[in-house]
Amino acid sequence: MNNLVDHDINKTETTKAYYDHLSRWYDLLAGQAEKKCKELGLELLNAHPGETILEIGFGTGHCLQSLARSVGNTGEVHGVDLSSGMLQVAQSRLQEAGLADKVELRQGDALQLPYENEFFDALYMSFTLELFAFSEIPILLKECKRVLSSQGRMCIVCMSKRDTEGLMIKLYQWVHQKWPAYIDCRPIDAHSEIEQVGFHIEQRIQMSLFGLPVDIILARP
Repeated sequence: MNNLVDHDINKTETTKAYYDHLSRWYDLLAGQAEKKCKELGLELLNAHPGETILEIGFGTGHCLQSLARSVGNTGEVHGVDLSSGMLQVAQSRLQEAGLADKVELRQGDALQLPYENEFFDALYMSFTLELFAFSEIPILLKECKRVLSSQGRMCIVCMSKRDTEGLMIKLYQWVHQKWPAYIDCRPIDAHSEIEQVGFHIEQRIQMSLFGLPVDIILARP
């Protein structure tokens, strides 16, 4: 048995099927709402020409476009997403933008990233970490640390916990508990999770999305 013994295969398949179905409508449902948070995350990551960068959970591919333009002709962008539907939408978007040859996409589970140690200069993840089971989050973050160079950096955008919870977060958590297959994101203590696997938090920005708290965190191994 490997270190993924607690990985819920049924949940993974359910999540994949849900996002496969949602892929063509995702931008209408959440694209604009998440845009500001994602753009600030990309700004914090600050991708440079010539860098090799990974996005985990790339969704419909908007951030991939930005990353591909930032790394230029001498850089590389890679992406991993569980959903084949999202991959198809993202690939089409990159082709329309003339960027398909600058980005390598893979369908797969981020708990077992198919890359060598210290392969990337930077890693980006938005509204993805909170989709994983609590027991899987440290496994994923350790994989992120493994594939990042010792001088690399990681930016994570995610729903976050606060010391005090307002009405919106309580309502959201209630809906998540009632319909977890459809409202699968939930607030997590990302700051602590990231530190516990050995990352150093360099910067943390707190935002709000429809009254729900969001953290944008820049960290280094």
